[in-house]
Amino acid sequence: MSDEISGRTAVITGASSGIGEATARTLAAAGARVALLARREDRIAALATELTTGGASVVAITADVTDRASMQAAAGRVQDELGGADVLVNNAGQMLLAPFSADHAEETRRMVEINLLGAMTTTEVFLDQLRDGGGDIVNISSVAGRIARKGSSVYNATKWGLNGWAEALRQELLPGVRVIVVEPGAVATELADHITHPESQENARASYEEVEALEAQDIADVIAFAVGRPRRVAINEVLIRPAEQPL
Repeated sequence: MSDEISGRTAVITGASSGIGEATARTLAAAGARVALLARREDRIAALATELTTGGASVVAITADVTDRASMQAAAGRVQDELGGADVLVNNAGQMLLAPFSADHAEETRRMVEINLLGAMTTTEVFLDQLRDGGGDIVNISSVAGRIARKGSSVYNATKWGLNGWAEALRQELLPGVRVIVVEPGAVATELADHITHPESQENARASYEEVEALEAQDIADVIAFAVGRPRRVAINEVLIRPAEQPL
């Protein structure tokens, strides 16, 4: 693992499971100080205990990316307890697939607030810390930010929006802060479990079974590679699919 990671502080949203949890373990193993941010306090507390026992410097912070005051408080704790953020992984997200209709208006709002506005809010409150000495912003997008499908319109919109915002932000923050977009295809995580529309959930699970889905660790390894490059190198976009996934 690159020496570029050791001694840096990584803030990870959605750190209670899946890609966020795997990324926390990977960066901690590489010598990073890690701030675990999520709404599920019990899970991040257990992960913090595990990583601390292994010798890492970790703080678990119960926070909600849709609540700006919550994220401001989290940024204050990261500054006070870990010396400020060097890496921000905007991983918190939901994939509530369903046909577009008034029946799913609440889920539409929730996905926009978490997937898109949540990443923007988190980045805003940590931006001064990331600019102090150069930092990395990693936005976890999706292949859905490139390819639209019926029944996925709002999720597509959040990920296309995330990609467009990230590219403009990359240009604004030159030089000094690198902006990285990671676009996974099918990954074996909890995302599909939260889909409430029965047919959409069934279709999502079937599509995962048709290919050998990626593991969360596969994405964590990509993130660690990207943020571990020398500062002269910027890996701005990574599209990573299961080898058998056609779209």
